[in-house]
Amino acid sequence: MNLKFKFFLFVFFVSTVFSFSQEKFTISGTISDSSSNETLIGVNIYAPDLKIGTTTNEYGFYSLTLPKGDHKIEISYVGFQTIIQQISLTKNTKLSIPLDGGGEQLDEVVISDKGKTNIRKAEMSVNKLSVETIKKMPVVLGEVDVLKSILLLPGVTNAGEGASGFNVRGGAADQNLILLDEATIYNSSHVFGFFSVFNADAIKELKLYKGGIPARFGGRASSVLDVYQRDGNSKEFHMNGGIGLISSRLLAEGPIVKDKGSFLVSGRGSYAHLFLKLADNDNSAYFYDVNAKLNYKLSENNNLYLSGYFGRDVFDIGNVFNNVYGNSTLNLRWNHLFSDKLFSNLSLIYSDYYYGLDLDFIAMQYESGIKNYNLKYDFKHYASDKLKLAYGVNAIYYDFNPGEIKPLTSSSGINARSFAKKYAFEPAAYIEAEHTLTDKLSLMYGLRYSMFYRLGGDSNINIYENNQAVNFNETFQIYEKATPIGTKYYEKNETITSFDNFEPRAAISYTLNDDSSIKTSYNRMVQYLQLISNTSSPTPLDIWTPSDEFIKPQIADQVALGYFRNFHNDDYSLELETFYKTVKNRIDYIDGADLIGNEFMEQIVLNGRQRAYGLEMMLKKNTGKFNGWISYTLSRSEQQTPGRTPTETGINDGKWYKTGYDKLHNIAVTAAYELGPRWSFGANFALQSGQPVTYPNGYYQYEGITVPSYGLRNENRLPLYHHLDFSATYTPKPDKKKGWQSEWVFSIYNIYGRNNAASISFRQDELTGKNEAVRLSIFGIVPGVSYNFKF
Repeated sequence: MNLKFKFFLFVFFVSTVFSFSQEKFTISGTISDSSSNETLIGVNIYAPDLKIGTTTNEYGFYSLTLPKGDHKIEISYVGFQTIIQQISLTKNTKLSIPLDGGGEQLDEVVISDKGKTNIRKAEMSVNKLSVETIKKMPVVLGEVDVLKSILLLPGVTNAGEGASGFNVRGGAADQNLILLDEATIYNSSHVFGFFSVFNADAIKELKLYKGGIPARFGGRASSVLDVYQRDGNSKEFHMNGGIGLISSRLLAEGPIVKDKGSFLVSGRGSYAHLFLKLADNDNSAYFYDVNAKLNYKLSENNNLYLSGYFGRDVFDIGNVFNNVYGNSTLNLRWNHLFSDKLFSNLSLIYSDYYYGLDLDFIAMQYESGIKNYNLKYDFKHYASDKLKLAYGVNAIYYDFNPGEIKPLTSSSGINARSFAKKYAFEPAAYIEAEHTLTDKLSLMYGLRYSMFYRLGGDSNINIYENNQAVNFNETFQIYEKATPIGTKYYEKNETITSFDNFEPRAAISYTLNDDSSIKTSYNRMVQYLQLISNTSSPTPLDIWTPSDEFIKPQIADQVALGYFRNFHNDDYSLELETFYKTVKNRIDYIDGADLIGNEFMEQIVLNGRQRAYGLEMMLKKNTGKFNGWISYTLSRSEQQTPGRTPTETGINDGKWYKTGYDKLHNIAVTAAYELGPRWSFGANFALQSGQPVTYPNGYYQYEGITVPSYGLRNENRLPLYHHLDFSATYTPKPDKKKGWQSEWVFSIYNIYGRNNAASISFRQDELTGKNEAVRLSIFGIVPGVSYNFKF
């Protein structure tokens, strides 16, 4: 054991012992919005004289241990009045505080609206956006969109204009864990990416973890988007909504029992398809969704929550096909406070993603999907003013439906067929700590232990020669499907394959001074589910499948280093980060892979590897009538699948190639300006390198048909992607705080009419016989207007 490590252990031990050695007491409670009793996440509770603080958790609870005596406590939250309160601490004290979001300035109260970077906390590679900020951003078709807003953050890119999903630090869209009230969302988009599934009216908080991911999260290799729904107003009944050009929404909330329980229900739907019907057009595409939540305070130490989401998309092309898909979630949670230092949350969660396709022209119906049942129990232990612990367990049971074919009519000639269902079980346990060693040095560290069991389903599993489901044809130098040499029967829930992994996490912050710090982090993430897709952007037809002896779990390791600074009295903040990430067992597809209706996916995939690295910068203006940020990312994302033996070529000749979500340059600018009480304005500018694609590099004639030939994968790019958006919000009666209140939001997406390429295809001109490239663009200039109201 070297001297430095011994010194570190000594400091760790002494600081921990010292933190318990003084006579101290604890203040604890919840922080809420005074107007609605809605609990607030991430409120800062800070003792400036001692330079000790904490934040409220996902349920508004906090606990802060301080030495006996008199202290000044500052409670602050963006958009609310900051309370500075003197307390005399002679015993453990309950202190629940409502924050005022407006009205007259009170004694010992200061208006604060600063979004400065937390210099001392070891947390890094994390971005948080308030719903108020999101609502000021202009978006396509006038609909406020949570997912589109995170595309303006450093390290985050879109999967293509009008495409679903998003990419984080060079990772694929399926490598993002998306949670709504702790429930997994498997498809985050409506209408193939035009809208997100998140109704901003019902959202309380969202947080994007790009690195330094806490040990309580697992199951994905790239990032975590953690979204929480609002609880509802337990003081009085309110409604709000909006009417737009192609969609509208309505939300109702109010008390079940005043100051003890509340409900919230919101609905949203699009109706553009109705105008198509008026124009005698048989095609339609629309969506609808519902968010609901109930909460009730059983006692001072017990709270009960029931929340759910249901959404569906319908895509109908005349008498050709009808497509229905969407998510359903349900979560029952119990918060229990064992003591002023120990908080717990027990959750029972159900998630379901369904996909259905009716092919009317052949009278066939196809269905697929994935369900999971999740039991999790989490604890937050505020051990001392310098040490906070979090630990817990969770267990997820998966039910995969790879595909089911049914005839729509008895005379269709289609035979009913069901692919064998797949099952899996994923238990895990974790522990993590936030530890302040000195005034300058803070740590976050933890360990997650995950297991995964691929389970049988009263079905047969293919057996292959040499245990290889993909063969290499040395004569033609191509990969081919292997022919099974037999099958093995597994009963339902009998273990087929199992995995287990330790996933360490650590982050360190060293404070240079009161305004700046350097931070570094490392995390390992393991992803046991794979998305089988032949596009860089997820589509509803994509199939989730569990890891097994052929498709291995993805194992991601990421390191990051950053410099963080607040300056000019915290009016501005700067974040600089660099990262390097590797992923083992990233699946790759053999050339000519057939994904649609393929029951045996192991026959078309190989296990490769992925790497991504880059530099991120974000400069924010936090205060004043004019605020916003500039972000820039310089990054690279690559994949490699070498041959399994010296004679095999591998994919792309075994060379590294750019992934479909490699974006060398990514610039985003967002700004908001308050002209006065009636008018406010917002603008976004986004610029990204074009998406990597593979163009034909030649062609040949076969029986009179022109057949293109292709070179190496993704060696070409689509043209540069960029657009500028603008919005203006008009509030007719800004001083009106009761009764009917309203605003008009006018927006223009892509104000200068850039025709960004969603794809480029090649065809032969029928008149000249020459080959030509055809650009497909989704949007030109898109104006939008919506009328928002509340009462």
